[in-house]
Amino acid sequence: MAAWAQTATIQGKVTSIDQKPVPFATVMLKGTPFGTSSSLTGDFKVEKITPGNYSLRVTGIGYKPHEQKVGITADSILNITIKLEESAASLNEVVVTGTRTSRRRLESPVAVNVLDSKTFGLTQSTTLSEGLCFQPGLRVETDCQTCNYTQLRMNGLGGAYSQVLINSRPVFTSLMSLYGLEQIPANMIDRVEIVRGGGSVLYGSSAIAGTVNIITKEPQESSYSIATNSAVIEGQAWDHILNANLNVVSENGKSGVSFFGARRNKEAYDANGDGFSELAQLKNNSFGFNSFFKLNERGKLEINGWSIYENRHGGNRLDKPADQADQSEYRLHHILLGGFNYDHVSPNGKNSYSIYGSAQNTDRTHYTGIDGQNGWGTTDNHTIQGGFQYNYTSGNFLGGSNTFTFGAEHQYDYTFDEIEAYDYLIDQRTHLTGMFLQSDWNVTPALTLLSGIRTNKHNYVDKLILTPRLSALYKLGTTTQLRASYALGFRAPQAFEADMHIAFAGGGISRIQIDPALKEETSNSYNLSLDFNKANEAMIYGFTVDGFYNRLYNAFILEKIGKDKLDNQLLLRKNGSNSTVKGITLESRLNCSQLFQLEAGVTFQNSKYDSPVAWSASVTGTRNYLRTPNTYGYYVLSLLPQRSFTAAFSGVLTGPMQIPHFAGAPGVTEDELTTSQTIWENNLKLAYRFTLKSIQQDLQLHLGVQNILNEYQQDFDIGKNRDSNYVYGPARPRTFFLGMKFGLM
Repeated sequence: MAAWAQTATIQGKVTSIDQKPVPFATVMLKGTPFGTSSSLTGDFKVEKITPGNYSLRVTGIGYKPHEQKVGITADSILNITIKLEESAASLNEVVVTGTRTSRRRLESPVAVNVLDSKTFGLTQSTTLSEGLCFQPGLRVETDCQTCNYTQLRMNGLGGAYSQVLINSRPVFTSLMSLYGLEQIPANMIDRVEIVRGGGSVLYGSSAIAGTVNIITKEPQESSYSIATNSAVIEGQAWDHILNANLNVVSENGKSGVSFFGARRNKEAYDANGDGFSELAQLKNNSFGFNSFFKLNERGKLEINGWSIYENRHGGNRLDKPADQADQSEYRLHHILLGGFNYDHVSPNGKNSYSIYGSAQNTDRTHYTGIDGQNGWGTTDNHTIQGGFQYNYTSGNFLGGSNTFTFGAEHQYDYTFDEIEAYDYLIDQRTHLTGMFLQSDWNVTPALTLLSGIRTNKHNYVDKLILTPRLSALYKLGTTTQLRASYALGFRAPQAFEADMHIAFAGGGISRIQIDPALKEETSNSYNLSLDFNKANEAMIYGFTVDGFYNRLYNAFILEKIGKDKLDNQLLLRKNGSNSTVKGITLESRLNCSQLFQLEAGVTFQNSKYDSPVAWSASVTGTRNYLRTPNTYGYYVLSLLPQRSFTAAFSGVLTGPMQIPHFAGAPGVTEDELTTSQTIWENNLKLAYRFTLKSIQQDLQLHLGVQNILNEYQQDFDIGKNRDSNYVYGPARPRTFFLGMKFGLM
């Protein structure tokens, strides 16, 4: 008993600066054997300490080391809270997309990549579409020479195979996918969480390639910033952007709101001097908010909303109404989105539930035509989604702990898109009801098993569709994680973004029809990955090797079927043969003493149909996926990332791919399949930040160049009869930019 009286205890909590728990942090008294690790909630306790004066050192992956002096007297308990500052290269963020509950990234049984606001800044990515290129396994391509619509390709699959969420809700519809990636400004985004591989068990249809979850900014403390950026595109066209952010948090921290606004004015750019634009004229205004209210100690309500107004005009005679041009595409969007989420946690922390709802409405006026054709059309699209989720954590489940998740949700989407003159009409109402059950079982400290199943009822599919998923995480010590997963996914036979785009080809327009006999497409997805990360005082480094294999059944394909009564080209979306997409993605990351930071990734893959696809009647069919390179990747290298002066180099690699090219433009007499060259797009940004001491505000100045070597497509079609889908490579030619950011940053 006497010996016990001469010892003491240190206990407390490890959190981040924004008061989020930091689990698995190492808490040590330097030069002694006394130490421990923080729990999932950040709590720690070090007992039986000999009285004396010590240096307490706390370290956590992705955080700067913390040291402080502590004095301990006999038979005492010292309570202390440690706040860790995040390092420039955090490896262990809290993520929600992989398991639908909050998990540290390195503890998640499903691999999750995070694209944060720092990467948007280092790469001078002003929109979501520009930033997504700097993530492994992802590629953003421009698919129209006139209106510049984009799509995200993940693990070798097209945009319709990836599900885009906004604050974990699937209100990013097929119609929004046409231009939405470019319409979302970077200053509204806190982070983007990416899960590659099948995720349908969580979120429903169309998550075969993976899931992209856009998390909007939530206020942590009161602050503001104003930013401008002006760019000149190859010396011809200006692109001006003005952003503003305002965060307000109450003194007691129980409520807050984050406002964002963005205005963009981009001039049209003509790459080949034929009088027709390759980059459309663009005017965009966005405004929104994200707020929270802590109604009590255990309940939190979040409400968000935003609006987009966009005027997009490409072709020629852009100073005239669209129907007075030789060739033109015009889009006028009015988009409103909003949602709410209420979370409640029981007093013992074992039970929690969420009730949520979200909605979007898009009104669009559009024109697509040649020589003043009556190509005017209207679009109405609205989506409503709601549901609930219940979580129960058992602390003693077969020797480990298990979090059970159960929920149900329903999504309704209505799309009406019509151009009467072209006999073009999409009038579609979809209902998707889902119920899901998941088990997140920590079998041992080293092994976690995630299993789940979702029941899906889609009004375009006669039967119930079950989508199971199984994932496993095995931790080899504190530095290495081995993950394996399987998921079954599906796509319902409905209209996708490409079906809502009217293209130019063959001297007229080209449009897609949906086969009345189209049935759902299903997939079996397998992933195996090895993740290594190590952090010490001077360095954070790591790498990931991820292998993927996706087998698709009744794959959706497009085939040219002739012309309609107006002599316009028709493509048919139908079921083809089965297909296989497989490959490997390599990632690396390094941060050395805050002197430089490198992130890079490259994907090697192969995508083939079992049987050739006859995309044109005059060209032999091919088994290869079109517009799909076998190699693609990125890098971001920043020098002095935490200093006043920062230099950032970044780049995107796109390997050769086969591009369909329809006849009709001058010199193009027959349909053909061309192969693009390897493309390296490289960028440079220089930034300097200093403090205006008289008002205690920060000012950052920046300048740089994107696509330094002008690796831009050189063989665009010319004239009004061009094939507007014959476009590949970087989204812009060489572009010089400069700007500033002012405020509390």
